[in-house]
Amino acid sequence: MGQKESSERFWENFHGPNMGYVEEQYDKYRQDPESVEASLKELFDTHGEPRVMQRRGEDAPSTGMSEASIKKITAAIQLVEAIRRYGHLEADIYPVGKEHAETMVLTKMEDYQLTESDLRDIPASFVWGDAPKNVHTALDAVQLLKERYAGTTSFEYDHVGNHEERKWLQDQIETASYIPGWSESDKKEILKRLTDVEGFESFLARTFVGQKRFSIEGLEAMVPMLDSIIKEACLADTDEVMLGMAHRGRLSVLAHVLGKPFDLIFSEFNHTGEKELLPSEGSGGLHGGWTGDVKYHFGAVAEHHEGQEKHTTITLANNPSHLEFVNPIVEGFTRAAQDNTSHAGYPDQDPSKALSILIHGDAAFIGEGVVAETLNLGDLPGYSTAGSVHIIANNQVGFTTNRRDGRSTRYASDLAKGFEIPIVHVNADDPLACVAAALLAFRYRQRFHKSILIDLVGYRRYGHNEMDEPRSTQPILYQDIDAHDTVAKIFSAKLEEEKVITGQEGYDSLSAQVGEHLKDIFQNMKEEDAKEKLPKPEPEALKCDLPNIKTSVPADTLFSLNRQLQKRPEGFQVFKKLIKIISKRHQAFEEEGKADWAVGEILAYASILQDGTPIRLTGQDSERGTFAHRHAVLHDVETDATYSPLHGLDEAKSFALHNSPLSEAGVIGFEYGYSVHNPNAFVLWEAQFGDFANTGQVLFDQFIAAGRAKWGEKSNMAMLLPHGYEGQGPEHSSGRVERFLQLAAENNLIIANVTSSAQLFHLLRRQAKLGGREEARPLVLMTPKSLMRSARLASKLEEFTEGSFSSLRVQPNNEATSETAKTLVLGSGKVMVDLEEAMEKEAGAFEELHIVRLEQLYPFPAQKIKQILEDYPSISEVRWVQEEPRNMGAWTFVRDRIEAILSEDQTLEYIGRPDRASPAVGKPAVHKTEQKQIINQALKLSKGGVSV
Repeated sequence: MGQKESSERFWENFHGPNMGYVEEQYDKYRQDPESVEASLKELFDTHGEPRVMQRRGEDAPSTGMSEASIKKITAAIQLVEAIRRYGHLEADIYPVGKEHAETMVLTKMEDYQLTESDLRDIPASFVWGDAPKNVHTALDAVQLLKERYAGTTSFEYDHVGNHEERKWLQDQIETASYIPGWSESDKKEILKRLTDVEGFESFLARTFVGQKRFSIEGLEAMVPMLDSIIKEACLADTDEVMLGMAHRGRLSVLAHVLGKPFDLIFSEFNHTGEKELLPSEGSGGLHGGWTGDVKYHFGAVAEHHEGQEKHTTITLANNPSHLEFVNPIVEGFTRAAQDNTSHAGYPDQDPSKALSILIHGDAAFIGEGVVAETLNLGDLPGYSTAGSVHIIANNQVGFTTNRRDGRSTRYASDLAKGFEIPIVHVNADDPLACVAAALLAFRYRQRFHKSILIDLVGYRRYGHNEMDEPRSTQPILYQDIDAHDTVAKIFSAKLEEEKVITGQEGYDSLSAQVGEHLKDIFQNMKEEDAKEKLPKPEPEALKCDLPNIKTSVPADTLFSLNRQLQKRPEGFQVFKKLIKIISKRHQAFEEEGKADWAVGEILAYASILQDGTPIRLTGQDSERGTFAHRHAVLHDVETDATYSPLHGLDEAKSFALHNSPLSEAGVIGFEYGYSVHNPNAFVLWEAQFGDFANTGQVLFDQFIAAGRAKWGEKSNMAMLLPHGYEGQGPEHSSGRVERFLQLAAENNLIIANVTSSAQLFHLLRRQAKLGGREEARPLVLMTPKSLMRSARLASKLEEFTEGSFSSLRVQPNNEATSETAKTLVLGSGKVMVDLEEAMEKEAGAFEELHIVRLEQLYPFPAQKIKQILEDYPSISEVRWVQEEPRNMGAWTFVRDRIEAILSEDQTLEYIGRPDRASPAVGKPAVHKTEQKQIINQALKLSKGGVSV
């Protein structure tokens, strides 16, 4: 909140005669700050000129009150404001470990030189303008506000900059209107829910001794909280609720919120003794992929119904042990569900279509950078999901790390303040307060379409994974936990005291019923002898080559698209230098008979859109393109209005193009999530430089490469990684193709490095057409940098109108024949263009070299290379050429695959840089010398060689 708004809000608390006194004192302060009493000087220093004086000028009324009285009133107003701001510091939000909680009480009346008698003498309206009718004195106001701000629920919203939001939150809190009028049946239902959760966890602990389950115990209230949000979302006609969470409590959420059958969960604990547990028919398979995952990583999908008419789909995202990395993926799910992509232009976003709920760990929320990346997406046009409900499952300990070692902030939630997200702290031992906080959070999101965070403060009854002994690392805390009753037992006793239930309806009875129910399910499960099992085979669609998909486009269609791409809104003024560039681009076929990289790319997108497939392309500079080649969003030089030529196409689907924040992990996760949830859209992410994809490695490893094998998640997302050695140093050369090749198995990825605009055109069109098919898989494409403008990458019209993508491409102007060829030179990417240039500069002939570009590295085209060797029987050696160091690039991947094809009398030679720790040298002159040596070796030129 800005200082001006904060001051205005403060001065609103002054009414009537006390304001007159303050105005008089401000007159004195303005002439000499030291002439007024210290407490008033502090007020004026902090809040500036009183608001009423600003409005009315210099004339202040006579107060008729003593200076002492006014000072008491001023102090009382300061106390009330302090309760609003700092009540959370003395709130009862810690179920256990209270004596170890950091406190800094700023809300004691003594600190303001006030007594209860002083406060009784001040009318409530002097300190609280909207005080309820039953609040008569300032003492009544202070006591009630402490209940509202410093009970088992407390609030931090002073950092929220929007006055309307702050006012709404203040009204909700101070009138307690967010708290439902709990009926007896409501309370009984919550007690049953808590007992069900506790009983389920207890049964797992007794039945599967020593097995990991990451129990929810200590945070059981999370389940009724989720129940309440999902119910409200359903009543609000929300189509989908997307959930993301790590391990803690996941099994209970699966069982009780998503309705995953208990016997299926039991079967996932694998065998007991000599037997294997089998789920009953209808419980479903154990996992969606073929290699599977551990039970506390799986997600699920379920339907929630409220009455006959309303239903909402709930999706819990699959999540590996990398904790918070699921956050941007869930946001991507949500945006995909909110976007209407059926028309040209940007998609229409409808926030009512989907809601995301993200459940964080306390240590991970503050510790994992991807959380901040995801929060930063919250209000960005290309990534906003109109607010998420965040819940911190606060154990007060991270694995074995205490709070003092895990964060530099007071609360685990403090990161959210920087994004102006309101924070509600709530004691997990007060389930009614927890559910009320969840309802407040939902209503705030619905009203303001912004995120809100609940810090659910509980504990972890056992070790991190039930196999740890926490008493060795947190001995004092666990003394407290061991002596502490469960929330179900505490709440049951409270309801008995309130006469809502009898002893026979309470905790003991409900717990026994849950135990018997689960025991019956378990005992009735089928068993078979435990056998050694192998993973299921990958799907048949992935075992085969990619399908033969038609990607060529008729010439008249391409000319029509090029004409449409020249449209502009009437009066739209494009930057003059761009007009010539763009005009030439759209007349490439007519004027030069060829289209360069930029034309091939934009025609691919235009044709995909007209085929009926929406596109989403994001990256740090993707509107213009890092290398100023794309210009897919134009800016009016007079008004700064924007227009995308791809929005002016006839009968096309939506094209969403956004410059992303300076983020890799968060944005990659978001785009992956979008592509999974909307397989009918073609989603692309572009790195500013390919090297920068490094910071998204978790997303590549755990989700993009392995998500389908583990969980059955399908994606045809494309990643564009600028790659090529041009003397720009270690961080602007390599897209680290070796890392993606290391991840390549079971046809999980397509990895390509193409060297013509037509190849790019066909590859992108093929990838778009894979969406929603069984053969779908992500594409990793090494894209050029300076080569984008090279005439050597330009393709003729017939290359677009005929044929398709080819995984191998014979070097242009190749001179070898089946009789003369003795050496096969293989390589991929820019180095092959360098060879082409060198051969043109060299006077000698190259009839003995058959040179082939490997345009698709994976799936590896082994059969096509084998066919070349059969067609050129005189070849006795194969040279693999690359620009990357030997321990990087494709060499370690292709070596075994090429050697498996060769006959005994054929050899394989590596040509490239030696093993290196760094991807590239830092000095352009050294790079040039190295590149020259590689070309000379590949072509077997003299030492002088060609100039590179």
